[in-house]
Amino acid sequence: MTTVTVRPATATDAGPLIAVLAEAFHHGPVADWLVPDPDGRRSVYYRYFADAFDHALTHGKVYTTSDQSAAAIWYPRLHPTPARPRTRDKQLEAIAGIHAERFMLLEQILAAYHPAEAHHYLAYIAVDPARQNHGIGAALLTDHHRHLDHLALPAYLEATNPRNRQLYLRRGYTTGPTLTLPAGGPTIWRMWRGTTTPTGSRTAFPPARTGRTSRRSL
Repeated sequence: MTTVTVRPATATDAGPLIAVLAEAFHHGPVADWLVPDPDGRRSVYYRYFADAFDHALTHGKVYTTSDQSAAAIWYPRLHPTPARPRTRDKQLEAIAGIHAERFMLLEQILAAYHPAEAHHYLAYIAVDPARQNHGIGAALLTDHHRHLDHLALPAYLEATNPRNRQLYLRRGYTTGPTLTLPAGGPTIWRMWRGTTTPTGSRTAFPPARTGRTSRRSL
């Protein structure tokens, strides 16, 4: 078992962690849908995750490991999420170019089906592909789950492939109504780790902030 030391990330970690995020998410059904050309995807993803990392340092919480082999980006969602900035579409056009429309659509869909209940949102968790399957991602999850349990707060995330979904199920998450991206896009599993009740069970999956409970095809 690998010994993993988790610590908060800072701006000095940007280079290594942006590369980890971009590389870890480079392959997968959502990546194929967003940017079908894998060669063009690499530069788009680096710009996208550079923006995500910078935003999270200001508005969320970023964690890494002592060797910078992994990153987790969490957002406390204790109050209603602010409206999506009008400038976001322009940012995505600069980041993704001809692929921007799908990035916009993905962000809009995920925001529309976000739970209304107070929670922490795991936007991204990534492990360097060369270091995967050594318990590093699980250690990052466990570290923040311990913090959430102390605060009696639930967690929410979206799983984008069946393998990751199984990992989260083993970590105490339940699966809510799924989302299917348009134009032949993949399925996304909305997942919730509720707080522990007096009986030892976990609280049920809450409704989305829009009041919608399910949407199989978008």
